[in-house]
Amino acid sequence: MATNGYAIQTANLTKRFGNFCAVDGVTFGVRRGSIFGFLGPNGAGKTTTMRVLLGLLAPTSGRAEVLGYDVGRRPRAVKKRIGYMSQRFSLYDDLTVGENLRFYGRTYGLDNDRLRKRIEFVLEMADLVGRDRLHARELSGGWRQRLALGAAILHEPELVFLDEPTAGVDPVSRRAFWELLYRLAGGGTTIFVTTHYMDEAEHCQELAFIHAGKIVAQGSPDSIKTTLMKGQVLEISPDQPADAMRLLKAARTEGRLDVDDAALYGAQVHVVAPDVRQVIETIDHLLREGGVQPGQMDVISPSLEDVFLSCIR
Repeated sequence: MATNGYAIQTANLTKRFGNFCAVDGVTFGVRRGSIFGFLGPNGAGKTTTMRVLLGLLAPTSGRAEVLGYDVGRRPRAVKKRIGYMSQRFSLYDDLTVGENLRFYGRTYGLDNDRLRKRIEFVLEMADLVGRDRLHARELSGGWRQRLALGAAILHEPELVFLDEPTAGVDPVSRRAFWELLYRLAGGGTTIFVTTHYMDEAEHCQELAFIHAGKIVAQGSPDSIKTTLMKGQVLEISPDQPADAMRLLKAARTEGRLDVDDAALYGAQVHVVAPDVRQVIETIDHLLREGGVQPGQMDVISPSLEDVFLSCIR
């Protein structure tokens, strides 16, 4: 159907539940064969947007096209051409890996010969060869996610929706999972993934940040960081990060420190200001006065999380 190079296009897409607007005039496009990241905190509207695109919820207003079909008018037209991996593990714990794949393959209408070939492909792709007789409940979180992804692509969908696919999974398994996504996208599959992990966003070709139902930024990771960041970022490595944050926040509130924001990033504190070099001396004094050793202070390139906080500020 769609010949314009886009697997998904939305225009002023809105979804209301009574007086509550969960998705507010969202407009974006997802190119075919790309990995598109849809980012935002819990409750921002990510899952609601995805459910509209899947045809599970009717939009209140606006338009959404998936693989050339208006999902508001023809929600069933795309279902055989898309795959979906839910936020929670959606397979059957009391079935083996192989039984889960056979069950879902038959649900997708695959015949015996094609089903056998697709299961062989999925087992090899997900590195599940030799694990097909294990029950799903015996798999660790990372392997369970691989199995769920394998089930979602058994029928060779053109477009796969992944809702927080690596939530609760360890960093090593998350990295391995993303390697699988790269392979799928390299084969031409379009991937739409929601996440609240900013480090995962770096793996996407295109991104959209959503906050309180509205798109606040979109573009490639590099373009977002270079064009949308308001101010410079000073990274501080104090000996007491929590106390440093408390002192800087208080000084900002009291008007003794002219910065746009201060946020905790693990053991570091990021301070944002139009010219952070002008406030380094003030910060050094404030921290030492409060009994905190400032440690190293460096002007750094902004992270995606810095940009997101800047956009919503």
